[in-house]
Amino acid sequence: MATLRDILLAPQNHRRVIDDGIALVDEQISEKSGISGTAVKLAYKTVVTFSPGHIRYMVEQLMPGMLEKIEPYWDEFQASGGGSFGDYLAKNGEQLSESLLKVTDARAEGSGRPIIVKAYKSVRGSAAKNVQAALPELGALVQRHAG
Repeated sequence: MATLRDILLAPQNHRRVIDDGIALVDEQISEKSGISGTAVKLAYKTVVTFSPGHIRYMVEQLMPGMLEKIEPYWDEFQASGGGSFGDYLAKNGEQLSESLLKVTDARAEGSGRPIIVKAYKSVRGSAAKNVQAALPELGALVQRHAG
């Protein structure tokens, strides 16, 4: 049986999944407000300015690890009879967001780009709540491409 990772990263799906992932990141960033939202937007702008193409590269690099973290939730969701995968992820938001952030934390630890690492560290404290806020849309993205 094909894994979620196998399905979403298959050649016929890969580009659309990555494009949708980038669109999701852009949308989530644009919706941020307040002081923490300003910090997130500044960090994002810093990355885009100093390293054009880095967001696409990172989505491509992080996607396999993120899909591994999401896979057990997808399996449980399918076994439970379906519905909205976004709602299912949101119900498990705290645990899943920390699991997903382990993927980005590991990537940041191994990065040789000080400006990118500094930008990441500046927003890491509020990252869990930002990831949780994006889970309904992330679930919809996964379900659209895997369902």
